[in-house]
Amino acid sequence: MHDIIEQLQERSETVPVPLELPTFEQLVEVEEQILISLPRELKEYLLYASDVIYGAIEPVTASDPYSHTYLPEVTCYAWSIGMPREMIAICQQGDAFYCIDQDGQVHFWKNGGFTDIYWESFWEWVEEIWLKIKY
Repeated sequence: MHDIIEQLQERSETVPVPLELPTFEQLVEVEEQILISLPRELKEYLLYASDVIYGAIEPVTASDPYSHTYLPEVTCYAWSIGMPREMIAICQQGDAFYCIDQDGQVHFWKNGGFTDIYWESFWEWVEEIWLKIKY
């Protein structure tokens, strides 16, 4: 995990208004808003690397409720179009979503169903998807 976070931070783009990392209290607020506990690896990402801006992938964030990547908003939208309620969105791609289950596996939900592809962990998804898709 630490190596992946380091890779993300090295690749992070400089932007005029940088993202901020959330506090632990903000993560508790996010969990209260969606009424589901966040899996451990998602919490780690949010606390230590959700300020990274890299490539075309925009994973969820938890510090700014007005951001288009704010986890509760992204997840609630995904639920409103049919994504199962036990899943938490981690990245929106149009009306398709990468989402994480309570066991920490990441799935791709699109057109009302899951694809056959999944990743065993959030960090595996970061390595195989986010770090490999530049634009």
